[in-house]
Amino acid sequence: MIVAVIPARGGSKRIPRKNIRPFAGKPIIAYSIAAAQHCGLFDRIVVSTDDAEIAAVARGCGAETPFVRPAELSDEHTGTVAVTGHALTWLAEHGCDAEFACCVYATAPFLTADDLRRGYDVLIASGRTFAFSVTSFPFPIQRALRITPDGAVAALHPQWIEWRSQDLEEAHHDAGQFYWGRAAGFRDKLSLYAGNAVPVVLPRYRVQDIDTVEDWRQAELMYGALMAAGK
Repeated sequence: MIVAVIPARGGSKRIPRKNIRPFAGKPIIAYSIAAAQHCGLFDRIVVSTDDAEIAAVARGCGAETPFVRPAELSDEHTGTVAVTGHALTWLAEHGCDAEFACCVYATAPFLTADDLRRGYDVLIASGRTFAFSVTSFPFPIQRALRITPDGAVAALHPQWIEWRSQDLEEAHHDAGQFYWGRAAGFRDKLSLYAGNAVPVVLPRYRVQDIDTVEDWRQAELMYGALMAAGK
């Protein structure tokens, strides 16, 4: 049994009603549900939410909402593993004991079915507990700058600031799209960042964190450009 879990709480603060806000003409969660549907791997696609309106929209897009997420797992501090683990435990207690699961973020309009299939293949081939989407930083993080309290510019890591970009190690960050894993790993609350995971590298032009209104606008512009290019 393979299950997709899409976390979508109702209390988003920086972008109100973020998980069902219209993005390029559709509720943004619709893109994640469609990618999960089209990849052909999932026996069930479950949205974990504490919000009745989000649940109704999710069902309208073809996902299930078999439970209401508990309040203690619906604040802004609750992480991906905890929410996914709760969903898998609930499902197991109600006759659906999954072996593998994928947490798919509700605000991932650039996610594709191919990405999800590749993530699953990477997980299985690796033998690890998790596999999740990452992308590279566009500039060496070793040469990051900080603005000091008195308004000056200073190197965050002075030992690297004079190095050439090509001589520094490439760094990656979480792409915030999907997290494949063995169901037991989610239920046991294992860390994604403690050597238990392998990367699924995505191109930077298909990754945009969406936390602010400015992020949202940039993502819509990127999405429009990709659609125009037939990507």
